[in-house]
Amino acid sequence: MRAIQQIIEEQVRRWEILRKEKTSAKPMPVITLSREPGSGGQLVAQAVAERLHLDLFDQKIINAMAENADTSIRVIRTLDERGVSMIEDWVSAAISERHLWPDEVLQVLMKVVGTIGRHGKAIIVGRGTNFILPPEARFRVRIIAPLERRIRRVAETYGVSLSDAKRRVLRTESDRKAFVRKYFHSDIGDPANYDMILNTGTMSIESAAAAICAVMA
Repeated sequence: MRAIQQIIEEQVRRWEILRKEKTSAKPMPVITLSREPGSGGQLVAQAVAERLHLDLFDQKIINAMAENADTSIRVIRTLDERGVSMIEDWVSAAISERHLWPDEVLQVLMKVVGTIGRHGKAIIVGRGTNFILPPEARFRVRIIAPLERRIRRVAETYGVSLSDAKRRVLRTESDRKAFVRKYFHSDIGDPANYDMILNTGTMSIESAAAAICAVMA
């Protein structure tokens, strides 16, 4: 797998080229994908990205973009003045609507996500991105599955016992709930926070990806 910084560098270069081309086409809404641990959400995201030719941003990439000051500045500078002004408005609106008191890290995270939203043609996995982008710039998906199914999937994927897999699933689930509750004052599991919820306990990864693609077509 390519190094995270190499992936980011290539992405920034593509955005810089697009900025110079000054295309006026309206960007495609970003798909924000939230997932229960062990539900196969990352696999669904990869399948959707391949089918729709979207840029895929997972948690590691988003964190690297937001936590490195030089990188986050380069990412945001891929926008023109109008684009920067727009994401400033998006961030201000999200802060006001949810009564947030964001620290510096969260503010940078929101601006990075806003930049991706402005460019469009992307799918973002995790990091509470469905709470950052405005309705016109996002399509919010949640991938779920029964707990026992998720535990078995983690055990098979990582080659660990069912008891170890259960601990991993519950710990990760707790961490994600706490992150969204702390930074966005929201319940990650509330159905009202999503436009589509898909259960991989009753449908395959490919079927879930196909359902998302059908809506975005």
